[in-house]
Amino acid sequence: MAKNTYGTGNFMLMNTGTEIVPSKNGLLTTVCYKIGDKPAVYALEGSIAVTGSLVQWLRDNLKMFDSAPEVEQLASTVEDNGGAYFVPAFSGLFAPYWRADARGALVGLTRYVNRGHIARAVLEATAYQTREVLEAMEADSGVKLAELKVDGGMTANDTLMQFQADELNVAVVRPSSLRPPRSAPRTPQASPSATGRASRTSSTTGPSRSAGRPAWSAARPTACSATGRRP
Repeated sequence: MAKNTYGTGNFMLMNTGTEIVPSKNGLLTTVCYKIGDKPAVYALEGSIAVTGSLVQWLRDNLKMFDSAPEVEQLASTVEDNGGAYFVPAFSGLFAPYWRADARGALVGLTRYVNRGHIARAVLEATAYQTREVLEAMEADSGVKLAELKVDGGMTANDTLMQFQADELNVAVVRPSSLRPPRSAPRTPQASPSATGRASRTSSTTGPSRSAGRPAWSAARPTACSATGRRP
């Protein structure tokens, strides 16, 4: 099982059981938990320096919107990133590269690119960095992930969560408390159309909360070979 926390930075843990798995792919080996006299359970850990703080940078430094959640509305004004890609190495790159000398870059700019494309590139940067950490975890553990559980403030962003599911080609599962209330209009999720581009359909309702246990809802991958992403 693996879980990724989306905050100002991202922190992913993969439970490796009672076996210590030394990383050969730029991750850390850490204690996951220990209960009483039972053996300690270990994990692989991958940290990403800049994710949610990149959204804050758009808000505070570039004044592109007034509140962080508005980045999703701005990103939704365009269909894709317009060829723009963000490398948010504001304080170097953490896992799996560990390059303190790296610096941020925004590449692929043309006169076609607008504020919406930059907002989408910011969200996609979080998903791309997460994919790199997850692939390192799969290489170290030899385990192919079936789903990724997520928490943290950025997981309320439907656009990011759906893109993340597409990039990883696994279900991205978040606490149902982060979904819009039932009385609110449901946010559509992406599903593949005949052209390979994502079309919009109504989302499904996640499982209801049961006594004593949090309920989770999932963004299912919609990637197909026509999109250029992994099948």
